[in-house]
Amino acid sequence: MKNLVILTLIFLMLSCVPKVEQADLILRGGTVYTLDETQPTAEAIAIKNGEIVKVGAFADVEDLLGDSTRVIELEGRYVYPGFVEGHAHIMGIGANLINVDLMGAKSYDEVIALVKERAAQTPEGQWIVGRGWHQDKWDQLPEGMFNGFPTHHKLSEAVPNHPVYLKHASGHASLVNARALAAADITKDTPHPDGGEVFKDVSGQPTGLLNETASTLVSEIIPKETTELKRKKLQMAIEECLKNGITAFHQAGSQADDIAVFEEFAQNDQLKLRMHVMLTGRDTTLLDEYFEKGPQIGLYDNYLNIRSIKLYADGALGSRGAWLLEEYSDAHGQHGHNVMPMEAIAEVVDRAIQNGFQVCTHAIGDRANREVLDIYEEAFENYPDRSRDHRFRIEHAQHIHPEDIPRFAELGVIPAMQAIHMSSDRPWAIDRLGRERIENGAYMWSELIDQGSMIVNGTDAPVEPVSPLASFYASVSRKTLQGTPDGGYEPTQKMTREEALKSYTLWGAYGAFMEDRTGSIVAEKLADFTILDRDIMTIPEEEILDAKVVMTVVGGKEVYEEN
Repeated sequence: MKNLVILTLIFLMLSCVPKVEQADLILRGGTVYTLDETQPTAEAIAIKNGEIVKVGAFADVEDLLGDSTRVIELEGRYVYPGFVEGHAHIMGIGANLINVDLMGAKSYDEVIALVKERAAQTPEGQWIVGRGWHQDKWDQLPEGMFNGFPTHHKLSEAVPNHPVYLKHASGHASLVNARALAAADITKDTPHPDGGEVFKDVSGQPTGLLNETASTLVSEIIPKETTELKRKKLQMAIEECLKNGITAFHQAGSQADDIAVFEEFAQNDQLKLRMHVMLTGRDTTLLDEYFEKGPQIGLYDNYLNIRSIKLYADGALGSRGAWLLEEYSDAHGQHGHNVMPMEAIAEVVDRAIQNGFQVCTHAIGDRANREVLDIYEEAFENYPDRSRDHRFRIEHAQHIHPEDIPRFAELGVIPAMQAIHMSSDRPWAIDRLGRERIENGAYMWSELIDQGSMIVNGTDAPVEPVSPLASFYASVSRKTLQGTPDGGYEPTQKMTREEALKSYTLWGAYGAFMEDRTGSIVAEKLADFTILDRDIMTIPEEEILDAKVVMTVVGGKEVYEEN
């Protein structure tokens, strides 16, 4: 009888022990950088239903290994929280893969040759569209430059029978040929639009260069792309992002037709990365619609969020469109452009904060940054209850007056800065700003971080290639991708490697209100990882650009694997 009681008690105790559920997937045998202060590194991760259930040594997760568990043997590779692209244009990435990609062109002649090659494959009269040229990155400048930019004449002579629209790498200017000028009815009598400039030569004739809002005079007459073309662009862009280890993407400005394609992909499990969409602030109808229904959060199993608005205060430094407090060092009397009236920005900011939307405003020049900070600050004061966790952002924050740098942390405004812009632009940006402004107010990463800001890193693709590793390298080296100069530009502003990793993971997640779900490798977060063949946290600086993405995992699914 006594033995029977003991056996019964043992049975009851065993039946009360929670049943250990088998993991769907286990990664083991590598180094895992968790960004969890209580456990900075690990060697194994267990995943169930797309979420992390345990992190640690393999012995810690071994009890979750079952007959149906898939196992990825890391074989000494390195796992990081999934890389977050903090500011880019996904349809632009796809467009560059379809249209004429001018990013690698080293001269105007090379630009023309690429356009001429496309013209040979295109029926006469059809538009040729390209992007990526940048005169400050050419090895040699053509004759007949006007105000620092090429003119259309040589392009028009080479390609006379197709209208051509070539967007500057920055996206803030364009070069068009004579056929396109005629199609848009741009003549010597065409006035400058608000926030833009139609470049005209000494005789008053248009040069073909359209700066800032003037580009819309041509872009708006280009035939609207079909939904099928949008699907193709999005699919190609997603594949490019996954190949680069990107698991989440901050989409910097979208119109209704693009959002419809994002939703279609999400409904059909084709989105594959987590999209955080900023509504274009230029479409008041779109804003009215979303203000009416409110922020859209966690759609399609956390693959789509629509809770932000993209505004534009100024243009780009390369096209001298960035709005400066003092004139350009290389252009007497020029201060850049305010491309969206500040009154209009203030109105959208007020409506956004009242309706629970985050505002993300493009500001590159020091005057643009100051004006936007002023508008934000007034809104926070006017709506204190609604601004407790606003996470408003300034996109780029490239050149800030020293007096305004502390205001980011004081106001809780997030600087969304693309480190690769420093690497790419710094060699010529000093001509635009001069040494004093470069050293004391441009690309001020370390100072912003030290004062309490969390930088959201990215590439601004297709302005730059959508490569987190290139931007990580720029963050920690302050060098060009060619490794110059020794010691880097303004080296006191370098990020540490941990800061650079956070800027591409945890801080990026914070910038999208997702830090409780992504950005670090801890239990109960989404299983989003980037796996590299080498350790970017410890290898020599010059080897970072040689690192390769071997696998990208989103929601516990291997969405990219190196062949």
